[in-house]
Amino acid sequence: MFGFLKQDPKKNLDKEYKSLLEQAMQAQRSGDIRGYSELMERAESVKAELDALNADS
Repeated sequence: MFGFLKQDPKKNLDKEYKSLLEQAMQAQRSGDIRGYSELMERAESVKAELDALNADS
């Protein structure tokens, strides 16, 4: 009945993925290569979760 109130996990993961990419870009521009690689690794894991959810649909 109240299914429209549930948040879409795909939407949340997409938002997190885009945020991580933005943070990684900023880290790379500031010369923090280690931070960039850590953020990109986290972004890739979020992207894998997002792809898995899309495959189930």
